[in-house]
Amino acid sequence: MNRLIFLGTGDAMGVPRVYCDCLVCTEARTTGANVRLRSSVLIESETEDFMIDCGPDWRRQLELRGLRFIPTILVTHAHFDHIGGLPEWADACRWTGNRGRLYAPQEVIDTILRQFSWLSGNLDLIPVDQGAQLGGWNIRGWRVNHGKNGYAYAYRLEKDGFSWAYCSDSIGLNEAEILPLHNLNLLVLGTSFYHEEAEYATRSVYDMLEAQELIGRLKPESTVFTHMSHDVDVTRNYGLLEGISLAHTGMSLPLE
Repeated sequence: MNRLIFLGTGDAMGVPRVYCDCLVCTEARTTGANVRLRSSVLIESETEDFMIDCGPDWRRQLELRGLRFIPTILVTHAHFDHIGGLPEWADACRWTGNRGRLYAPQEVIDTILRQFSWLSGNLDLIPVDQGAQLGGWNIRGWRVNHGKNGYAYAYRLEKDGFSWAYCSDSIGLNEAEILPLHNLNLLVLGTSFYHEEAEYATRSVYDMLEAQELIGRLKPESTVFTHMSHDVDVTRNYGLLEGISLAHTGMSLPLE
């Protein structure tokens, strides 16, 4: 069975934020519904399991799933909350004698190697600019606007007539960037706030109100919001459009 598992659903800082006593961070420290590690997912399939992104919570995310190793990771972009776990992964490869496979666009690989030049000693870094196939999924990536933070990549995955996309870090997508998001069974979209009031030029990820406008155009069969900051309370009913849900740690969805 093909399954999508949310290992982390938080923004760059995660929830709770160590310095913050807001209601959401306080709830996360007590009952824990709003605890959010940095955004990452695990795709399980009959032939190969792989992750998308490897943030600084990578080790904790694997431990929570009872996993001791993952051989393959697909990376969306080279920001710390998406690659901060790569040194730990490479070290795990060294200790276990397994050579990991990191898939990413070439420009992302180049940036990663400027930060962690020694990773190639334990990982194969494989460009996906011409597409890739993992776990039987045909994968296509493309650049998306990440606002003040530059760019990231989104991925569309197709297998056995099922199509879904992972777009964790984007805002204000143009028509070319939106095109691959049409005709989806599932859209996983990053939304850091319900309604972000900061000046638009300073922002980097959709809020939920803006995302709903985009979803109204795309009309995927279902949508899951991830990459959520401490502005978002998953115990609250936001009155979102039908078919939209909020991701939570460990949430599992069939991909078929």
